[in-house]
Amino acid sequence: MSDPYESWREEKRSAWLYRVVAECERGTPRAALFKELAQAADEQAELWLAIIVKKGGQAPTAFHPELRTRVVATLTRIFKPRAMRGILAAMKVRGMAIYTKNPPHAMPTRLDDFGKRHQSGSAGNALRAAVFGVNDGLVSNAALIYGVAGAAPEPGIIVLTGVAGLLAGAFSMAAGEYVSVRSQREMFEYQIGLERDELEEYPEEEAAELALIYAAKGMPMDEARRVATTLMQDPERALDTLAREELGLNPDELGSPWVAATSSFTAFTVGAALPLLPFLLSHDHALTASIALTAAGLFAVGASMSLFTGRHALLSGLRMLAIGGAAGLATYFIGAWLGVSLG
Repeated sequence: MSDPYESWREEKRSAWLYRVVAECERGTPRAALFKELAQAADEQAELWLAIIVKKGGQAPTAFHPELRTRVVATLTRIFKPRAMRGILAAMKVRGMAIYTKNPPHAMPTRLDDFGKRHQSGSAGNALRAAVFGVNDGLVSNAALIYGVAGAAPEPGIIVLTGVAGLLAGAFSMAAGEYVSVRSQREMFEYQIGLERDELEEYPEEEAAELALIYAAKGMPMDEARRVATTLMQDPERALDTLAREELGLNPDELGSPWVAATSSFTAFTVGAALPLLPFLLSHDHALTASIALTAAGLFAVGASMSLFTGRHALLSGLRMLAIGGAAGLATYFIGAWLGVSLG
C-alpha cells in the first residue's frame, strides 16, 4: 500500500484541480462531471484520513496546493483543459478521456469485451514512427552532406561530415526517444500504482467515478453504473480500464524504452545512410548518385506517408521530393557561397 499521507494529498490535489477544470468548463455539461469528481475525490481523501487516524497517525493539516499544482492550474485556465489533458492526467486528474475523439463506449455483452477496442493500433504506430524516423535521417543528413559538398567537394571531408551527421543524429534521436518513453512509463507506473491502492481500498467509489465518466461520454447513467459495477468484478480489467478512462492513459502505447531507442536509432540511420552511401562506395560521380538515391528515397518516404494521411501516394511522394529537394538545394548553394566567401 502507498503512503496514506501521500494518497490523501493526491486526492486533495485532484479535487482542487477538478474545480479548476470545472471553472474552465463553466456552462458545459462537463462542468457538472468535474464538480462531481471533485466531491468524490474529497470523499476519498476522507477515507485516507480515516486510515491515517486508525493507524494512530497525526491528521494532516488543511490542503494548500504547492507551486507545481498552481502552475498547472494557471496553464489550464490559459490554454483550457483539452490542451492540458496530458499534464492533468499526470497530476491524477481523471476524466481526461472525454477530450479524446473516441466515441462513447458501446455496451459490452461479456466481461471479455472490456478493453478489446484498445488492443489494436500499436503496429500502425510503430510503422508510422519508422517512416518518420527514416525521413528525419534522410532529409537532415542529405542537407548536411550537400551543404558541405557545395563548400568543399573533397570526398574525404564529405564522408567525414556524413558519418558524423549520421552518428550524431541517430544517437540524439535514440537518447530522446529513450527519455521520452521512460518518462511516460514512470508516470504510468506511478499513476497505476495509486489506482491499484484505491481500487483495493474503495472499489465502490471507483466504480461510481467510472460511471460518471461513461455517462459524460454519452452512455445512459443506469447503463454506465451497470457497466462499471460489472467491470469491478475483474480487478485486472478494472485497473486497466480505470487507467484508460479515468486517467486517459493507454498502456498499449507504452513499450520498452530500449526498444524505442533502438528502433529510432535504426530508422534514422537507414535514412541518413542513403545520401552518404555513394561517397562510401565510389568517388566517381558520387554526388550525382547521391542526389539520385536521395531523390528516390524522398519519393518513397513521401509515398509511404500517404498511408497515414490518406492523400494520393504520387502526390505525397512528389511533395516530399519537392520539400527535401528544396532543402538540399538551399544548403548546397549556401555551402557554395560560404566556400567562395571564405576561400
